[in-house]
Amino acid sequence: PKSSPFLNEVRQVMRLKHMSRRTEASYLYYILRFIRFHGKRHPHEMGVEEIRAYLSHLATEKNVAASTQNVALSALLFLYRQVLHVDLPEIDNIERARRPKRVPVVFTPAEAEAILKQLTGTHLLVIGLLYGTGMRLSECLRLRVKDVDFAYRQIVVRDGKGEQDRV
Repeated sequence: PKSSPFLNEVRQVMRLKHMSRRTEASYLYYILRFIRFHGKRHPHEMGVEEIRAYLSHLATEKNVAASTQNVALSALLFLYRQVLHVDLPEIDNIERARRPKRVPVVFTPAEAEAILKQLTGTHLLVIGLLYGTGMRLSECLRLRVKDVDFAYRQIVVRDGKGEQDRV
């Protein structure tokens, strides 16, 4: 589908700021949904009230997770501050999505070993690297031979989250 000049401008600003492609896709999604939610009005014509209404809609009608609502808020703040250069006042009285009270589940070493024993080939290599190094999946899939240093027993992750290299 053909993208609008406005969304192309938003995309260009994100790329100038070296944001990740996944962040770009996510932000564009919520910006587009925000515009459609308000009858395709231009964001210049809208402000805090419309942002509040959209975020509350996500929480009450769409039942999105709290983290999803936060991504939508971040996308809209980026749009207004970085693209439209509008300094928004504080956005309060937003109906917040409820964060579930969850205790994180972590595999025991025995459970991790049992899973690794079920795998072979590339899957074993990737899952073993993820478990042993704490890399993100996207970082592991971008590894190159030159990033692995067997002599020092190190792996260099290049352009990780926040465009940071780390060992």
